[in-house]
Amino acid sequence: MERSEESAGPAGPAGPAGPAGPADPAAATTDPLKPGRGRRRAEDVRRATLTAAAELLLTEGVHALTFSKVASRAGVSKMTLYKWWSSPGALAFDAYFDTFKETLAFPDTGDIRRDLTTQLHSFVDLLSRTGPVTAGIIGAAQGDPGLAEALSAHYVIQRRALAVERLTRAQEAGQIRAEADLETIVDQLWGAVYHRLLLPAQPLSTEFADRLIANLLQGVAPAAPGSGT
Repeated sequence: MERSEESAGPAGPAGPAGPAGPADPAAATTDPLKPGRGRRRAEDVRRATLTAAAELLLTEGVHALTFSKVASRAGVSKMTLYKWWSSPGALAFDAYFDTFKETLAFPDTGDIRRDLTTQLHSFVDLLSRTGPVTAGIIGAAQGDPGLAEALSAHYVIQRRALAVERLTRAQEAGQIRAEADLETIVDQLWGAVYHRLLLPAQPLSTEFADRLIANLLQGVAPAAPGSGT
């Protein structure tokens, strides 16, 4: 991934246009497409940029994604990318999140086993298609502060909050023991999936997800009436 040429200063706070950028669409409402062809709205520029970045990310990987390549493919100014994203890694994360955010949604049918199964099956299926990209983003974040900040603030923290929120409702409905630590449950389920993604000694499959859920829910299920436990 480009560092000296492509890395820019810190991006502004997240705005409505995306998890990590652009920081202020109103401040950069147009971007040249090609000489003589007029200018495009900021949202059109952003959409073209994210589409181009996603294509590069999925075909070449996170380390091959640079501002120069994305700008050329999207037909936008490289300076616009400097303004909107703090690093190519932060742009890579936005492109990834934008492409797969619907897949990562957390359902609530009232049945925690069903909802965990639906969510983890979707997550495992996503990783079966994009595992190297996801692993690459996680790895690149270790040395890219812009990507690490975007990944933490706009993915990890938000995803954990959604999971804990759903588990809290299950706890309130009596489907999970009142004393169960919900943050630890999140780590046990999703942490195990990430472990198999990053250290692939064992297969990552929906069957594995089913076993995780079954073992976890058996351990945190409320005690049966009269059991004395």
